[in-house]
Parts: sequence; structure tokens; C-alpha cells
Amino acid sequence: MSTVRSTCPYCGVGCGVLLAPGDSGRLTVTGDPDHPANTGRLCSKGSALADTLGTEGRLLAPRVDGHETGWDSALDLVAARFAETVATHGPDSVAFYASGQMLTEDYYVANKLMKGFLGTANIDTNSRLCMASTVAGHRRAFGTDTVPGTYEDLDAADLVVLVGSNLAWCHPILHQRVLAAKAARGTKVVVVDPRRTATCDGADLHLQLAIGSDVALFNGLLAAIYEGGAVDKAFVANVDGFDDTLTAARCARLDPTGLDRDLVDRFYRIWIGTERVVTVFSQGVNQSGSGTDKVNAILNCHIATGRIGRAGMGPFSVTGQPNAMGGREVGGLANMLACHLEIENPAHRAAVADFWNAPRLATTPGLKAVEMFRAVAEGRIKALWIMHTNPAATLPEADAVRDAIAACDFTVVSDITAATDTARLADVLLPAAAWAEKDGTVTNSDRTISRQRAALQPPGQARPDWWHVTEVARRMGYGRSFDFAGPAEIFREHAALSGIAGGFGRDFDISGLADLSDGDYERLAPTRWPVARRRGGRFFADGQSFHPGGRIRMVPVHWRAPEAKHGPRFPFRLNTGRVRDHWHTMTRTGRSARLSAHLAEPFVEIHPEDAKELGVAADTLVELTTPTGRAILRATITDAVQQGTLFAPMHWTGETAPSGRVDALVAGVTDPVSGQPESKASVCAARPFAAAWYGFAVSAGPIRPSSEYWALARSPSGWRAELAGAQTPDDWEQAARTLFGLPQAEAQVLSDPARGLARLAFRDQGRLAAALFVGPRPLALMRDYLTTLPDTDTLTGRAPADRPDPGPTLCSCFGVGVNTILTAIETDGLMSVEAVGAALSAGTNCGSCRPEIAALLATAHGREAAE
Repeated sequence: MSTVRSTCPYCGVGCGVLLAPGDSGRLTVTGDPDHPANTGRLCSKGSALADTLGTEGRLLAPRVDGHETGWDSALDLVAARFAETVATHGPDSVAFYASGQMLTEDYYVANKLMKGFLGTANIDTNSRLCMASTVAGHRRAFGTDTVPGTYEDLDAADLVVLVGSNLAWCHPILHQRVLAAKAARGTKVVVVDPRRTATCDGADLHLQLAIGSDVALFNGLLAAIYEGGAVDKAFVANVDGFDDTLTAARCARLDPTGLDRDLVDRFYRIWIGTERVVTVFSQGVNQSGSGTDKVNAILNCHIATGRIGRAGMGPFSVTGQPNAMGGREVGGLANMLACHLEIENPAHRAAVADFWNAPRLATTPGLKAVEMFRAVAEGRIKALWIMHTNPAATLPEADAVRDAIAACDFTVVSDITAATDTARLADVLLPAAAWAEKDGTVTNSDRTISRQRAALQPPGQARPDWWHVTEVARRMGYGRSFDFAGPAEIFREHAALSGIAGGFGRDFDISGLADLSDGDYERLAPTRWPVARRRGGRFFADGQSFHPGGRIRMVPVHWRAPEAKHGPRFPFRLNTGRVRDHWHTMTRTGRSARLSAHLAEPFVEIHPEDAKELGVAADTLVELTTPTGRAILRATITDAVQQGTLFAPMHWTGETAPSGRVDALVAGVTDPVSGQPESKASVCAARPFAAAWYGFAVSAGPIRPSSEYWALARSPSGWRAELAGAQTPDDWEQAARTLFGLPQAEAQVLSDPARGLARLAFRDQGRLAAALFVGPRPLALMRDYLTTLPDTDTLTGRAPADRPDPGPTLCSCFGVGVNTILTAIETDGLMSVEAVGAALSAGTNCGSCRPEIAALLATAHGREAAE
């Protein structure tokens, strides 16, 4: 097999990858030096893609009611139940919940079936949780969902403002472009974020504003732009809403931000005094009950100064999923038609219905994600199809969503595994092709369409997503309209429909690709839209929008406090987000031991003063409660969060840490315009979890925990688990045998009941098979050493003196541990991050660990200075 060019399946950067056969049939994955998004670089997740491939845990055949069956019977059932439900209860009694993991061609046929043939707009996507507020903000300002910026703007900017974006961890390749511009051109970097994140390490200024106060900050900036004479009067002459927007901004107060006035004024001076400014924003802006207003507050500042649509300047939304943009393009959101056409517009509806020859095109917007699952809970939606996403773990009020799916009359899940919180609830499971097995296109954050190409055959009976949908459509009697032989045909139809959208003056027009042959499609290079006969290039520099009349609109916005209110019962504000090396609910990254080594369990960040008041010690467990749920998380005490706020990542599920399902804590508050949930500002209470014991387990085979707290992760030799319980077992040996499933293995036991200590090792045919370490407090062990299942004495929990302990993994790309770096700093006199990279390679790939290396250097040299 020759090398295959494809695209990474993680974030919206859309990095190109090369897939090549390696030893024993294993693929090797490297960065594509010719792809414009990454020019060969990959982040830690992309670098570990080869670790995530394989058939372990894959769904290999259709299942109905838990029993394997053939495709024909499964698809016949799906088609019959959906048809029956529509006939009995009407089109809006069915729904489809899609995913940014789907390819554009998959999205297209799903949207076509639901809106054009079943007659309902009840198709929404997990991108609703990601970038819906940006979509709504763009539509209010520009008349359509157009991202003005490109990655090249980051290279050319003199100021990059990162708002609600931990770019260093969530989009590391873009962060490296920003830092490269800073090194080469002196580009200034400002971070606006309630937390101090890894991104702040490379910043000139950090505005640690109060959660939810972005509108107040940017309204103040707009007022300062006017008062400083920086309004581009010629540009604004063709803009609607300037006066009303300015009036709203000049009435704004800064006190909701909690920021020092001098610091704010410094930021305003830098922004106003720098023409080439790019304002990058992400989930911290979007995931809010006022997310759309936040987006428009940022857009207003760029519109007022005319800093948009030209090189090195403009607002720039960076997306969280590989094909969030592609899903938006094909109408994968409940309130849109395909190709950025409007479902509320009769002419747009008529054109799409005619093009599709659709028997009953939906005429009104459907239910957005949170509304959709409430309708499931209420019984209004009776047949539900979920594709490549895990709403039972990821939607707000996740416990209620889980219960709603379980009670739904008929649920279909298309996925690569049956082992997710959602898949376990399905009536029908359809085995899907995974990344590196499926073929199609994705669109990244700067409108670049790239090919995902197959390099492996799907295992078992797994099939591509577009095939799932078209086969159901055929069985429902719509075969002529879904008679696609492959993704190239679907792409051509999508491109042709975009030409009709272009005829209406819409932005998304790739009709120039509508005549691609199968061979041209196979060879398609990364291409930024529009690709049309009518127009191309940048948007909005000419002051023209896609509103009727062609004028850009500024939108008056006002700061609103988060909807959920503080009180004695719930005194904290909970912020949620991501970690560096994991992705969504870890169905892919969780298969990689090196990605799990950096942060192996769910945690909550607590300010030192709050921890002191609560009586929470570092590394103990904390119980969080909100009006919607409960979680138990490991305490990380840090001043990276502000007093009165908590931060917890959202990756862990019922499969990996049942008590760490953070979205169970998140209230179902949504933005009234976009429908996007507020995932950054739930109210919360915290208290120490009364653990009678803490444990750490390693095993070559499965670990089967049952305690109140547990978190599973892959290890180099099998599995690792953090454990804790409220009650101490009477017999640790028996408890450990049950935990590991080793009833007959030879056991070595060291126990001190008076001190609450127990250490157990189990050997199978002379080799260490598993070990358990228990104590009354969090355990200080050489975990990364123990996960190798060493043959030497294990029960000490420490490596032999002649075997250096690398410590917890810090650089996942090269597997470099904290102790290895500290030793090199101390013994070799390393003084900089670059010197550490030259000596150990740490930090030289994606660079997302560089802030942590810098912190180690500061600690080491600070200790030396004190001595």
C-alpha cells in the first residue's frame, strides 16, 4: 500500500496527515508537509493517531436488542420504525442527532433525508455545543455564517487577541503559528480568559476577567474606539446599526469584568493602536447563555474599525471539531437548510425542494440539541437516530438526557463501538467505519475543504455512515433520490446545490467543483471556499454583506450575568473544558497509553483560599453538586482559577469514570438566539469526599472497579486505575481478586490494618499480572514505573535505585517525564525551554507542553536561588 494523504480527525485546525504501512500491518501517521493548515506539524493527539487504530472494542456487526443480526434485518427495522412513527405521529416525532465527526458527505445525505423526505428539521448536531453562537453571530452581522479569517492572518497579524481560547492545548498547531509570528515579527499576544491557562505562557497580557463578562469588556473597547477617533468612517458609512450599537456600548460598565482599570486601558490602547489585529475566539465565548451577544460584541469592534477581510486582521472563530464547518455547510443544524440557505425563506425552500425533488421539505426550524432531548424525555420524539456522538455523557444535564434516551420508544445509534454511555441505551446498533477507514471531505476553521481518505478496510460488517443513511432511505421508498455509489457522487450533488445558493447571492458556493470526476475527487487537494464561477477570495473587506441590501450590520448588545444565580447552597461558579491530550469522550484518545499518561483521571481546579475554607487537601477527592447532578473529582489546588470558581474537564464518562461525568453537573441553560448551552457558568457546591481509603491499581488484563470513585486509563502494559471508597473491604485479597478477575493467581500480600495500608501483587505463570496499593490517604507512588508491570519487587511502589524513574509524562509526543526533565535541568545546567528541547526533544513537536517545561525551569532555578 502506498502512502495515503488524509486529514486528522480531531479539532477544527484540519491538519493534513500521511498514512503509511508500517511493521506488522500497522499504519504510521505523520504530518503532511504539503498541507497548508499544519505544514507537517502534529499535536500530541495527532502524533498518537496510530495508537488509536485497531479492532479492539469495535462494533463488528449490527445489533438489535443486544443481539447480533444481519444488515438487512437491522436496516429493514430502522426504516419500518421511522416510517411508522412518521405516519402515526407526524414528521416531528422523529429526530437525528449528528456529529462533527461525520464527513460532509455523510452529513449531506442525513440532512437530505430528514428535511427533504421525512419532512422534519429535527436534525441537529453536537456542533450545537461547539460553535452555534458563532453561527448566529455571523448571521446577525453578515447575513450568513461566514468566517472572515484565514490561518495566514495569524502569520501576518501584529496583535493576536485570544478570547475564551486555550489555543496552546486545544489548537496547538495554530498556537505554534502565533508564537512563530511573535518570534519573527514581534506580534503581541493578549489572552482574555477567566483561567490562567497554558496559552498565557506566551502572552504579553492576560485579562483574567470574571466568567461571562466578555460583552462588558468588548462594549468598553467599542466605546474606546469611538472616543479615540479610531472608527473607520468610510467603512461604517455602509454599515447598519452603528449609532444604536455605539449607544449601547457607551452605556456599558466595566465592573462586571472584575478587571483593574489600568489593565483594561492598556489592552484598549494596544488594540486601538494596532491595525493588523486578529481576535481569535472559541468555546469560552460560544458556550454561554449570552454567547451570540459575545460574538457580536467582538465583531462590532472589527466592523467599526474596518479591520476585517484584509490580511492580518479580523475576527476569527476556531472550531472544536474536525467537520463542524462541513456540518454547517450542508445544513446539519436544525435552523438551516443546505449550503447556508435559510429554512424560513420560501424561495430558498422551493429551490432546495425542486433540486432534491423532495416530497415534503421541512418548512420551519427543528429542535436544537438541548430542546431535542427534552422532547425525547417528554415523549414528543418517539424515534431517534444518533450518529458518532455520545449525548448521554456530553449534553448538559447528562443524567436526564441518559434517562430520556433509555425511555425513548426507538433509538438507533451508528458508531464504531458499543461501549459508550449512549450506545448501551440503543435498540439498534449499526457498526460504522472509523477514521482511516472512510472516505470523504471535511472543512476546517478557515473554510479549507480537505479529503479524508481510507487507508484501511473497515473490520467485520462496519460500513460508512453515508451508506447507513442511504440504505435506510432506499428501504423507505426514496431510493431514486439516494442512489449514490460513493462519496464522490454525493460531493458533486452538494457542490451543484451550492451553485443554486450562489445564485441567491449566498456565500457558500463550491459549484466550481460540481463537475469533478471520480479521479479528480480522489486527487482533490486542500481547497478553500468559495470555489465558484461568480466570485472567490476574501469576504467583507469591501463592506458588502449577504443581508438584503448588502450592508453589514452592527448589533447592539448588553452584558447579562449568567442565568444561574449564586446562593448559599451553590456558592461556586463551575467552568468546564478540555485537557491537552484527550478528545471528547475518549473513545479514540483513551486507547492510547501515552495520551492517558499526562492526566489519567478527572479533576477539579480549586483556588487555594477556597480549598482552605473547604478543608480540601491536594490530591484528595472533592464531591461537587449542582441542581442537576453530582460528581467526585480529584482536587488540584491552584491559583490558575479565581476564588469562587472551579474548573473541571469534560472527557470522562460512565465507561472511564462514572463519578466524573462533568456534564451531569451542567445546567441546561441555552443562549436564546443560538440554542448553545452555557457550559462555563453553572452554579455549584463543593465539599471533601469522605474517603475511607485510596487505591491505585495496575493490571495486564481488565480492571472491574465497583467503588464509589474509580477512573480507568490505558497503560503501557494494560490498564491502570485510581480508586477510592467510603467503606473499607473486610478482605483486601478477595476484593483485589474480584477487581482483577484473578481468582486463582498467586498472591503476595503486605497488610497493616491498623494503619489502613495494603499492598497486593498477583502473578500468573511467574509474571506480574496485577497489583493493588491501598492507603488511608492519596498514595505517593511511582505510577509510571508501576504501569510497566515490572518483574522486580513491586510492593514498594518505587523503582529500584539503579533504574531512574521518569516521573509523570509531561511531553506526550516523545514520552518524556517530569523527573527526566528535572534531572536534565539540574545535571546539565539547562536554562531554557529550547535547551530542554535540544537535549530531550520535549516540546519540539506540537509545543503544547512548553508552558509546563517553563514552569519546571522556574521551579528548579527558583529553588537554586533560594539555596
